[in-house]
Amino acid sequence: MSLVSILTFGFLLGIKHSLEPDHVIAVATTAGNTKKLYRSTLTGVYWGIGHTSTLFLIGVLFIWMKGEIPESLSMTLEFGVGIMLVMLGAKSLFKARPDITNDKDRFRPFLVSALIGFVHGLAGSAAMVILTMSTVTGIGEGSIYIIIFGAGTIIGMLCFTTILGIPFALNGKDIVLNRIFIKMSGAISFAFGLYYIYKLGVTEGLFALWAN
Repeated sequence: MSLVSILTFGFLLGIKHSLEPDHVIAVATTAGNTKKLYRSTLTGVYWGIGHTSTLFLIGVLFIWMKGEIPESLSMTLEFGVGIMLVMLGAKSLFKARPDITNDKDRFRPFLVSALIGFVHGLAGSAAMVILTMSTVTGIGEGSIYIIIFGAGTIIGMLCFTTILGIPFALNGKDIVLNRIFIKMSGAISFAFGLYYIYKLGVTEGLFALWAN
């Protein structure tokens, strides 16, 4: 394959990667807390920026070192995603009065979304290193590949959060309905986070690795 073909493939993989369940569920808990469509869209952009930043920094470091991330570390980082999903879900579920009617903390959702992307980037860095090292040769091509992959994740999440934000924007004045949407996204995040923790810890044996 030519480098252009590889980069195109990486871009498409990035779009697909952004729409994995743990990604969309986590971002949904943040994107739903605004009644303006453009703000919902920006949460997706900031998620992609945070995600790409960690993928690039850690990915390039390990490619340069020609090393592999230990399985226990990789799974532990994934485990952190499960904890994050539970925390985000709990916050949406048990927050007494979701703030969806004003923009007192205008930039907070964007920072939270970038942080979520940062954590997802940490968890996905092992797979990114393996994929990059098996696809390109050299740290230069690897860097370009990760950036293009990251651009794909930004585009994919931008599209998702835009679509997600439409019902919130259309029902901006219906506070009760918006609160129901927020509670639903919180419940899904909480339940999926618990499942993710159980899957990694018990089914895939992370707890056993920790014990050893």
